[in-house]
Amino acid sequence: MSHKQLKNQLENKVVLITGGAKRVGAAICRELHAHGAQLMIHYKTSINEARALQAEFNLQRANSVAIIQGDLLNLAVLPSLVNETIKQFGRLDVLINNASTYYATEIGKIDEENWHDLMGSNLKAPMFLAQAAAFELRKNHGCIVNITDMHIERPKKGYVVYSVAKAGLVTLTKSLAHELSPEVRVNAVAPGPVQWPENNPQFDEVYRQRVINQTLLKRVGEAADIAKAVKFLVADAPFITGHVLAVDGGRSLNL
Repeated sequence: MSHKQLKNQLENKVVLITGGAKRVGAAICRELHAHGAQLMIHYKTSINEARALQAEFNLQRANSVAIIQGDLLNLAVLPSLVNETIKQFGRLDVLINNASTYYATEIGKIDEENWHDLMGSNLKAPMFLAQAAAFELRKNHGCIVNITDMHIERPKKGYVVYSVAKAGLVTLTKSLAHELSPEVRVNAVAPGPVQWPENNPQFDEVYRQRVINQTLLKRVGEAADIAKAVKFLVADAPFITGHVLAVDGGRSLNL
């Protein structure tokens, strides 16, 4: 495949990605845009980062990126994300459910707000966004990629609600693969240690070294590793659906 063909692999494909302004989401945007995709980047509060990405990408290809704000816990907002994407670009080919809330919830201290927040961002929003996008994705033989977690089979202690939500996202992935077939492929990526959570003292140097020692490749990954896996499922995997791709350096085998 020539360099030009590589760059244009996703030409004329329109991607809606949630939580795309920062961290792994931004890396996914960068990877897909580099291969020719047009992007609708959703954000909740990271307006400066979203605007910076939009400006950077639109300098490379004019009018190839738009941004949209929304609270994914508000179900009334979700259809508008899809509708605004179609209004902006004329179609929707790919939905990437990347946005996630992540924090500890220990037994005895879990409240209903924790439940609504963690289940809402990690499971409820992907479900209702997929439903809102289903008609357009079917029409365009598109795909969905959900971002889950390597701890789906071995939950991390102290993260009960988050673990339940991400495990539910795996089942949602497989259910949607059934429901939306044969027109729409639905897959997931399960990241391992890639980027440490920000401003969390739990993830100190001792913790990080322990995680690295548990990882078969003896290192942490990069956000680009997740982005490349997403791009593979979007552009290079026409016969893969209902699959969860672990991108964790082998850590899930060694817990």
